[in-house]
Amino acid sequence: MVSDLMALWFSVYEKTYLRIKRHRIDESQYQSGDPLISIYIPTFNRKKLLVERSIQSVLDQTYKNFELIVSNDGSTDGTSEAVKRIKDPRLILVEGDRSKYRYPNKAIYHWFGGSVTASNLALEHVRGKWIAMNGDDDYWTEDHLESLLRYAQESRKEFVSSSILVRQDGKEEVWGNDTDPEDKTGIGSQQTWLYRDYLNFFKYNIHCWRKSYFRPNDSDFTYRIWKAGVDIGFLDKVTVLYEPRPGETDIGSRAYLAKADEIVKQMSKF
Repeated sequence: MVSDLMALWFSVYEKTYLRIKRHRIDESQYQSGDPLISIYIPTFNRKKLLVERSIQSVLDQTYKNFELIVSNDGSTDGTSEAVKRIKDPRLILVEGDRSKYRYPNKAIYHWFGGSVTASNLALEHVRGKWIAMNGDDDYWTEDHLESLLRYAQESRKEFVSSSILVRQDGKEEVWGNDTDPEDKTGIGSQQTWLYRDYLNFFKYNIHCWRKSYFRPNDSDFTYRIWKAGVDIGFLDKVTVLYEPRPGETDIGSRAYLAKADEIVKQMSKF
C-alpha cells in the first residue's frame, strides 16, 4: 500500500514539477562553456577503496571545474579522517548518521536502499550547473566528465549516461543501456550519470525496497526520471571501470549477498 501511494505521488509531482522547472530555465546556459559540475559519492565503511579508486579517479579528470561531495553515512572505519587528509579545495565532506530507522536489517534491503540517505544528503549540498555520481568503489576514465558533458551540451539532453567496462572472472565485457532487457529507460549504470541541476528535485526513495518492481534505489530513480519525461541521452563510450572489490569474486548484488551474514551483523550495531 505504501509503495502504491508513493508511486502515485511521484508520478504526479515529478512530472508536474519538471514542467515548471523547464519553463523557468535559460536553456542557453547548459549548451556551452565549462560549468561547475557537482559530483557526489555516498559511502559507508569503504575507506581504502573510496580514497584509492573513486576519489582518485575524480581528481585525475581532464575536466577540472568540479566540486566533489563525499557523503559519509556514519562510517566507523576512519573514512572521515582519510578524506580530510586529502588536500584539495574542491573536496567537501558531509557527515550523516544512522540513528533513524530505514528498513528491516536484511542484506537484500541494504542492497536496495543502502545509499539512499547518504545520496540525498549529498544532493542538498550541490552548487553546480550539472550533477554527477560515482560509486565509492568505482573508477572513472580520465575523460569521463569531459566526454559526458560535451555530449550533453551538443545533444541538448537533460540527463545522459554511458557504457561501463566490467572486469570479472578474467573476462572483460561492456555494459551499455540495454544490459537489463526489462529496463526500457535507456539509462546506463548509476556511476555514469550526468544531469542538469534543475533535476535535483528528483531524490532517492527510501521506500524502494517495498516495491515489487525496480526495487534497487538507482533503478527506482531512473524509472521515475523516465516516467516523468526527462530528455535522456546515451553516450556509447566506456567511461567507468567496474570490477570486484579486493578479496571478492562477484560484483553488484551477488557480491553483496555473498556476505549477507557479515552485513547484517555489522548493521545490527546501528
